[in-house]
Formats: sequence, C-alpha cells, structure tokens
Amino acid sequence: MLFTSYSFIGFLAAVLLLYYLIPKKFQWPLLLAASYIFYFFSGPENLVFILITTAATYLIAIQIEKNLLRQKAYIKEHKAEITREEKKEYKESRKKIRVRWVLLSLAVDLGILAVCKYTNFFISNINGVISAAGHGKQLAMLDLVLPMGISFYTFQSVGYLIDVYRETVPAEKNFFRFALFVSFFPQLVQGPISRYSDLSESLYAQHEYNSKTLSYGLERVLWGFFKKLVIADRLLPAVKLLINDLNTYDGVYVLFAIGLYAVQLYADFTGGIDITIGIAEALGITVKENFDRPYFSKSLKEYWRRWHITMGTWFRDYIFYPLSVCQWMQKFSRFSRSHFGNAIGKRLPVYLSSFIVWFATGFWHGASWNFILWGLFNWAVLMVSEELEPLYDRFHTRFPGYKGNLVKAFQSFRTVFIVGLLHLFDLYTVQEAFKAFGSLFTVGNFHILWDGSLMNLGLTGLDYGIVIFGVVLMFAVSFLQRNGKVRDRISSLSYPKRFIIWYGLFLIVLLLGAYGVGYDSSQFIYNRF
Repeated sequence: MLFTSYSFIGFLAAVLLLYYLIPKKFQWPLLLAASYIFYFFSGPENLVFILITTAATYLIAIQIEKNLLRQKAYIKEHKAEITREEKKEYKESRKKIRVRWVLLSLAVDLGILAVCKYTNFFISNINGVISAAGHGKQLAMLDLVLPMGISFYTFQSVGYLIDVYRETVPAEKNFFRFALFVSFFPQLVQGPISRYSDLSESLYAQHEYNSKTLSYGLERVLWGFFKKLVIADRLLPAVKLLINDLNTYDGVYVLFAIGLYAVQLYADFTGGIDITIGIAEALGITVKENFDRPYFSKSLKEYWRRWHITMGTWFRDYIFYPLSVCQWMQKFSRFSRSHFGNAIGKRLPVYLSSFIVWFATGFWHGASWNFILWGLFNWAVLMVSEELEPLYDRFHTRFPGYKGNLVKAFQSFRTVFIVGLLHLFDLYTVQEAFKAFGSLFTVGNFHILWDGSLMNLGLTGLDYGIVIFGVVLMFAVSFLQRNGKVRDRISSLSYPKRFIIWYGLFLIVLLLGAYGVGYDSSQFIYNRF
C-alpha cells in the first residue's frame, strides 16, 4: 500500500475521518491499529520482526530505568554511611548491568536487521573467497525478504533505548503507546528517524479538529504528490534505461544520467517526506523536518547537514560522539599525539571516528560494496575538504570580493556535481561505477546533446518540458522558503487566489502525473533502505 496508490488514499481518508469523529482518548489507539493494518499489507510475516524489536526494546528499556531508580534509591538511603569510593564502585557495578541490558537490546534489534538485510551479502562475499581459493562448492543464498522500513524503525528503537540509558527520556511504561512510536505508519516507508523526546508529546496528545491544521497538512501531501508523480516517476524510465546498459550509454550519457538521477532522487525522497510530514500535520502531530534545501549547499559538509537530517544527526549522536570519547579512542588519541605530534595526532581520532561513521552510513544504505564505497568516498571528500579549509579561509581573506552571488552559485553547482559523481556508486555496480566515471573523460559523444539521441530515452519533448517546469517550480519554492513557509504566504491570500493555487496544483498532479489505467506507483527509492 504505497503512499501514492489509490488504496492508500482511501485508507488515509478513512483514518482522518475516524480520527476526528471518535472520542479524543481513542485517537492514539486508532493510530496504532492503523499503523499495524498498514504494515500488514506490506506482508503479514513482517509483523513478526517489528513486534520482536518493539517488545525487546520496550522490556529492556524498563529494566534499565528500574536499575537506575534502584541505584538512586540505594544511594539516597545510605547517603550518610557510604564513602565516596564505595559510592563510585556501586555506581560502576550498576552501570555494568545497564550496559549489559543495552548490549542485549542491540543484539536483538540490530541482529534482526543484520539477518534480514545483510545475510546474503556476507554469503556472497564468502562465496567469493571460496571461489578465489579454487573450491567449487558454494554456500546457498537465502530467500529473505527485507521487511518494509526495517532500517528506520530499528534505528528509531535503538535511539530510544540509548536515550533511556542516558536518562535523556523516561522509559515508556505503556507497551501499546511505545508500539505506536515504533510503527507510526507515515514514517514507516522512509523516515524521518524520530526521537522519542520529539515525537511522543504530540503523538499521544488529544487533538481537536482544526481546519487550518488539516488543510496545511493536506496541502503538503499534495506538494509531495506533485514531486513524486509529476517529476520523479516521469524520469524513472529514462534513468533505468541509462544505467542498465552502460556499454551503450556511456560518456555524456553518464553525465546526463547523473543529472536526471539527482532530480529524481530529490523529488522522490523529499516528496515522500512531504507526504509523511503532511499526514502527521493533518493529524496534529509534529514530525521533524528532514531536508533544508540541500541543493543550495556550498560544500559537501553543508550538504550533509541539510540532506536526510535525521539520519545524519542519528549517526552523529549515537555513533560519532560515543566513539570520539570512548576509552580506546582516548588511548589512540594519546598515542597519535605522542608519535605524530599535536597537529596530526589531534586529527587522527576524529578522522577515524568519521571513517567508521561513513562506513556504517554506506552499509546502512545497502548491503553491497558499492554503497560502502559510496560512504567511504564521501568520507574522503569531507576529510580532504577539512584539510583544505584553512587555505580557503586565507584565500577569501586575501580576496574578499570572491563572495558574490555568482561565486555562491558556482559553489552550489560544484557541490551538486560532487554529490552526483558520488551517486555513481548508487546507480551502478562497483566496476561499472569506475567505468562510467572513466568514460566521462574518454568518450566524447557530445553530439547526443543536439542530434536527437536524448529523445530516445523513453521521454518525449512534452516529458522534458514537464520536468523542466517541475524543477523550476521546486527551485522557486525552495528559494522562497528561505524567508518562511510558502503555505503561510498562500494562506494570507484571498480565498479565490488560494483556491486557484491549490486546485491548480491538484489538476497538475491529476493531469501530468506519470500514471495510467490500472496505475500503481513505483516504489519510493528509499524504501529499499
């Protein structure tokens, strides 16, 4: 039941209607039921995995909190009779127990993710080693289906558990409320990865019907439909054709594929997030933003602060920071400083932590070497940029005139181009990605830009025109968003003008969307992650 399918639209309409008709105290139970119905249609067998993750995380979080409360109660009760050293030893002993609980939960949650998502990856690599060693017998691949949204709800559950361990949030005592946090249906498809502290307050609250809230939410859903159906799905046939036959479509075709994919991915992913946030807003629930005009970024570092924000902050808060301050990293830091000097030694631990984070980021995106290399090349570009930053600063200090709009536009274009080159590992296998990159410099088929070859990619002149119109509109809206929400500006207009804008957008989606008789929209790109 995909977001842009007829069945989901009917499902959402029924949920919204019931949500505001039933007594307010039953609103969150309704969302829980709706979430599990939605997930059931992704495959009934998938319910087992999300239930195990939910139950394990819920029970272990409660045990961790009980341990903390017992510790505090014991210290308070024996405050007058225990020494500072005894208090420290007692805290350490209790902390070790909590750490064991955390490790158990991580083993369950990440273990399920690893088995479902990475088993065949490891089997294929073992088979590669066996083959290289000259042995003929290969391990059989397993017939595993990746449950929808497993990476997202697993990371959300792990983040919650670590927050309970850190005493950032209290453990949720109601199992069904926690089950809703894990399974909230708009987020299951492709995130955002919510924090319990951000989502829980509005998720469980009672919401009165508010026409402005409902209309704002549905307006954003419509905007997401526009991005997905009019732009992303229209480009899909051309992108598939270009990347499935590199022998025919190399050189400038690769450059064209990079450009089309950049547009498709942005429209697809941000469109899906618009639908998610819009549905939540229509229900009165606040979900964190996941994008902040990433294609306006002046550097790759800035891009990753603006793209898939909740994923980036998750890796930062739950992997990078803990790694940076852990005991063995501190030892490595002291070793580096003593052997390589302060200048190099103080950077090596940061770069090692970043390396691990980007390796994990690539591996999270997909169980294949091309995604791992994608992550590591991102790391390499970021580290080189970090080393060159003092040179940039000196240059801009000496030549302050190089900060105009043209320079900023060039920097944004350069960032998008670098991101596009890195996406070669998303589009092709490892060998094909390097071959495609090399063809950019060795195959001079520039004639395809004017000899009509681009009209043989499954797109007509009308399709190109619609895509250009859509990209210009997306760019204009993103540009205007710098000064506040566009919906706020539209809401200040008279009713006839508002009606023309939103009804016009509805007609554009209806008439120009890439679908037909018996339509079922293509999968969102980030569903596979």
